[in-house]
Amino acid sequence: MKYFAYLIAILLITLSSKSFALENWKFFKDVEYCFIQSNPVKTDIPEGKKRGEYGLLVYTMHKNPDLIIQISAGFDYKSSDSIVVVIDEGNYEFYTDEDTAWAKDDKKTIYAMKKGLKFIVSSISKKGTKVVDTYSLKGFTAAVNKLSKDC
Repeated sequence: MKYFAYLIAILLITLSSKSFALENWKFFKDVEYCFIQSNPVKTDIPEGKKRGEYGLLVYTMHKNPDLIIQISAGFDYKSSDSIVVVIDEGNYEFYTDEDTAWAKDDKKTIYAMKKGLKFIVSSISKKGTKVVDTYSLKGFTAAVNKLSKDC
């Protein structure tokens, strides 16, 4: 799974696949998989702190109806309990592995994302830095519907 996360990060950097934007979300389609991706509309990080590539994505392998939510932090998480995800006013559980987090219940989380306005990730890096990323869910329903339909 870790290698797939790196593959997605490389694709985000190179943008070599077919893509187009839906509000705050970008749709990418490749031979083996598709995903939608968004960057935060707001990030709170202490001045002078840096991080690698980060973003929120939902992906699926072709011919597989299951959608998977992934957060790339741009830093290694302190632990699995060092991430809190809030969609509007509800908390959603995620687990971590190094610099990546996945939803414990993708279907429940995607349902909330379709209904919600904001997706807020509060996390603590392995070095103790607290980072808060706020994502807009505007356009998410259209993007996830395209992902389901076209993949």
